[in-house]
Amino acid sequence: MGVVEVYAGAGQIITIAIMAVALGLDAFSLGVGIGMKGIRLLHVLQLSLFVAFFHVLMPLFGLVTGDYVGQLLGQVTQYAAGGLLLLLGGHMIINSFRFGDAGGLQAVDHRSLWGMLLISLSVSVDSFSVGVSLGMFVNHILLTVLTFGACGGLMSMVGLLLGRRVSRGLGDYGEAIGGAILLGFGLLFIF
Repeated sequence: MGVVEVYAGAGQIITIAIMAVALGLDAFSLGVGIGMKGIRLLHVLQLSLFVAFFHVLMPLFGLVTGDYVGQLLGQVTQYAAGGLLLLLGGHMIINSFRFGDAGGLQAVDHRSLWGMLLISLSVSVDSFSVGVSLGMFVNHILLTVLTFGACGGLMSMVGLLLGRRVSRGLGDYGEAIGGAILLGFGLLFIF
């Protein structure tokens, strides 16, 4: 293995880790909000495991889809991946500054199975889009989805636990930071 391949592989792993953190910030911010309403430790563990599961499942579907699209599009894949990340990052930033929009999720009972599934799926849907983008160029699918899952579950748990102790101001900024990171990677892919 040559020096160029080592640097390319290391760059891809760093990119995956940063994107996993960016996507996990959404779960973190929602976790802070839920944690501030009051949550038992058992529910923290259960909800974090659901988030981790969906942060593996959704990007896996996206990676498979992106790999197929990548084979169809050929050289255009880099621009398509960048465009998808730009759209997703912009969407995350816009959603983070909408006030009163979280009422739908706050009405969901986070202690019920359906509530946990709905909340976990809602913070993992954006992972599908990122998975599609990454599927066009990533080589390590298992490493990618496991990193996304571990990061999403861990950041969800930290957010839930932190939410039990801090004020509401943190939640909105986490999603905005994650969106900005994805915007940056989208621009990096295109240019």
